[in-house]
Amino acid sequence: MAGLAGTAVGLVACGGNLDPGAGNDPGTGTRTLAIDGTVHASPRLINASLASDFDTDFTVQVSLNNQTVTTGTLTITSVGGKSPLTYHDGRWSGSAPGYDEVYVLDVMSGPDSIAGVRVDGPDIHVFSTPSQGAPVDTTMPLTIKWHRDAEANTAELRADTFERITIPDTGAYALASGSLKADKSQARLQTLRLLRTNRVAPSGAAAGSTWQVTLENRLDVVAQPQPEL
Repeated sequence: MAGLAGTAVGLVACGGNLDPGAGNDPGTGTRTLAIDGTVHASPRLINASLASDFDTDFTVQVSLNNQTVTTGTLTITSVGGKSPLTYHDGRWSGSAPGYDEVYVLDVMSGPDSIAGVRVDGPDIHVFSTPSQGAPVDTTMPLTIKWHRDAEANTAELRADTFERITIPDTGAYALASGSLKADKSQARLQTLRLLRTNRVAPSGAAAGSTWQVTLENRLDVVAQPQPEL
């Protein structure tokens, strides 16, 4: 692991490579390992706005010649430090407090390796419309707006009553009427989830591999009763 540690130190030494805005780097490697890796930051608070308001989970699936890799060393490096991953039940996983935005993945298993794969993740988005806990009429379209500095590669909107809608990361979206479920006689709390993702295809991994960072934020609204249901 001395080589991997040296890679991480080199990234820091280059200046700003672990800071937001560093950009993506596909890294290097033996091109033998296939990976499917995700960094997922979830908010501790509704409509979180600070990096410290999030918890981040790491999940990486690694295979060699279509066989799951169960031994070796996987490390994720960010401004918060290094996070070693552990293997369990088909995947490598770990976690860290906060959201650092830029994450570098290094993998070593025997003679096979992937090094220095960096994703500059989405900046933190904050909902501006509707307000937290706002009453909404589910028979009408609902305009959702959010602040973000840079457009993510992809964005998804989810709620309690639908799994996912892929949307453009423009900062605004009109949710169709009827998308949120209402009750006949009482108000119903609904949680909106906006997930924005940036990804990179590691050049040192097998074809089809991906390394991505997803940031999720949440907002509660209250679906008003619809007696005519």
